[in-house]
Amino acid sequence: APVRRPREPPAPPAGSPPGPARPGAKRLPQAIVVGVKKGGTRAVLEFIRVHPDVRALGTEPHFFDRNYDRGLEWYRSLMPRTLDSQITVEKTPSYFVTKEAPRRIFNMSRDTKLIVVVRNPVTRAISDYTQTLSKKPDIPTFEGLTFRNRSLGLVDTSWNAIRIGMYAVHLESWLQYFPLSQIHFVSGEKLITDPAGEMGKVQDFLGIKRVITDKHFYFNKTKGFPCLKKSESSGLPRCLGKSKGRTHVQIDPEVIEQLRDFYRPYNIKFYETVGQDFRWE
Repeated sequence: APVRRPREPPAPPAGSPPGPARPGAKRLPQAIVVGVKKGGTRAVLEFIRVHPDVRALGTEPHFFDRNYDRGLEWYRSLMPRTLDSQITVEKTPSYFVTKEAPRRIFNMSRDTKLIVVVRNPVTRAISDYTQTLSKKPDIPTFEGLTFRNRSLGLVDTSWNAIRIGMYAVHLESWLQYFPLSQIHFVSGEKLITDPAGEMGKVQDFLGIKRVITDKHFYFNKTKGFPCLKKSESSGLPRCLGKSKGRTHVQIDPEVIEQLRDFYRPYNIKFYETVGQDFRWE
């Protein structure tokens, strides 16, 4: 039987304009913001897509956790069109805690650059709970969900809000497939206090020019975090939506102390593994 060659894309009609007049192609992402939920991933995505060399998918495709059976071509079809000089980026924060995600991303491309936005796991858990509470007002208290046994200080690691913050544990799965040099960690805290500095490092990691600088940000006192002076699309100032920067639920300081103790060994292991001290202690 004759060997079936892969179908070539049709040649552009003769006399079609060269270069950028064609809208570019949809490409699989070269960089993915893989985590973590309530860490600052939306801010990183909105900030990085201001860069002319970056095109980003606005919604979370959840391909490597929930939609994997739809196949890579489905995934590709969601992507924005890019020119050869541009990087395609997507973000789905649940990938970081998905067992299969590292292998699946590796199988797509072992060169994928991974961005993980981390923040103090205690405040991350409270933020996570606050978000859930806004959608389901009748859930148990934070304390009730945190402990299997409060008097013994036994933390319930099966509760997602707690489990996500055990960064060192999840990171191990990623390091089975990707070298640390391909994973960049963004400090969720510094993203608020020094957005230009943190985004400078992200641009370096992606191998693109440092275009996003101090000039792009102003601090919004009401929201309590930085906003863009000009957005990618409209050229108008752009703050993240109402669901961001919610006032956290008040938690008993003793509970916070117990959680700090619980996370400490995980944090220390995480700092040692990535060679970066996030100062959560």
